[in-house]
Amino acid sequence: MESALLKVFVAVANEKSISLGALSLGFTQSNVTLRIKQLEKTLGYSLFHRVPSGVILTKEGEKLYPMAIEIVKKVEEAQLKMKNITHQETLRIGSGQANAAIRLLPFMQKLNKKYPNMQIELYANANPQLMEHLLTYKLDVTFITGNPNHKDIVILNRFNDDMYLVDSKHKQSENCLIGYKVDSSHYKYLVNYTKEQGNLDFKSIIIENYEVMLGCVKAGMGKAFLSKKIVEKYGYTNDLNFTKIDNNDELETYLICRKDYIPMIGDYLKKMKLD
Repeated sequence: MESALLKVFVAVANEKSISLGALSLGFTQSNVTLRIKQLEKTLGYSLFHRVPSGVILTKEGEKLYPMAIEIVKKVEEAQLKMKNITHQETLRIGSGQANAAIRLLPFMQKLNKKYPNMQIELYANANPQLMEHLLTYKLDVTFITGNPNHKDIVILNRFNDDMYLVDSKHKQSENCLIGYKVDSSHYKYLVNYTKEQGNLDFKSIIIENYEVMLGCVKAGMGKAFLSKKIVEKYGYTNDLNFTKIDNNDELETYLICRKDYIPMIGDYLKKMKLD
């Protein structure tokens, strides 16, 4: 049984669709259909039921699914380790948007200077997606907000983001919370803090652009919870009030990787200074 066929099977099972599975793999739909039929012929079982919305696993497919995931992960892990067996040829980095705005550029510059021949791949998203990609070997390292406290994760480095509640210096702020994403750790922390203060009637505005967010705060449209470094980067320091919220150490940024797949440049990453 070829691991490549199992990888196709897992992709289709995850997407519950042959066409979407093909899209996620970068294959044609006919290619994926052919490979699924090949796997079914090898096993002697049908693995999917065809339904109007796509496909669902048969009982045999459900039994195969967890074993297929494990095999695909192990094969990918082996390929990665062999690829980087003598030197770190590729480093796949994950980052949240706040970290990207604060320190990703100097991080990349240091890596490029130290390892000029190393290929770098970037992936940006929120904490849950970053953790998922790291745990499924789709990332080598990722910056994440807050200590992950996960049995399969090791911390390589940590950074302080100097977080503040910010509001307008020039206008009375509306009872509104402004965040980058709904599932952003910083925005969720601000929501919980606001509720703990007894304020339950606030509105929310989600803006996936820090410069626009800061402009809205300056205009009195609401408050935000941001790193002072982001405010300074976009030149809004003199337009905003800064209020330090106590006990927000859990919002430090951590550079993490899997315990069973520490990059060859792990020691360098542990010593790197960015703040």
